[in-house]
Amino acid sequence: MTTYAALLRGINVGGNKKLPMAELRALLEGLGHGDVRTYLQSGQAVFASGHGDEESLAAELAGAIGERFGFTVDVIVRDHAYLKAIVDNCPFPAAELAAKQLHVTYYSAPVAEDRFAEFDRAAHLPEEFRLGDRALYLYVPDGLGRSRLAVELARPRLNKGVIATTRNWNTVLKLVELTGG
Repeated sequence: MTTYAALLRGINVGGNKKLPMAELRALLEGLGHGDVRTYLQSGQAVFASGHGDEESLAAELAGAIGERFGFTVDVIVRDHAYLKAIVDNCPFPAAELAAKQLHVTYYSAPVAEDRFAEFDRAAHLPEEFRLGDRALYLYVPDGLGRSRLAVELARPRLNKGVIATTRNWNTVLKLVELTGG
């Protein structure tokens, strides 16, 4: 059995795509997964599974949500080793920053630096981003809600062909803890 985190994009935000966490837990259990837990209301679930891989598990969950709730949700599934590596390889001094200043955007597939070639990074300083393994680390000193950089990075042309979903550093750390057993 491997422990995974499922990251659901855009649920329970502004009254849209309402998905109660108790029902998400029941759905995952119904798919045959064990040790199912959820974290917050914004779309994180942790579960253990002995079948499938990250991509097939994400597709399975997205399909089940569509059938059960009647709307589509983008889902990314990652295992504990990946989530821990994201923390371990953070290019910013996470221990010195407030959690609201550091975020990780998880991608469904690798994203190359050339995707951002036309992006004027200097124009957004002191906000910064760096790429990692299927992830983007985002440093926003004044928080995500005030970030011009975050708005630019969310543009559809920069995320074309991939699922992208962002979590604050507290959630990043909590997912490592929850998947670590």
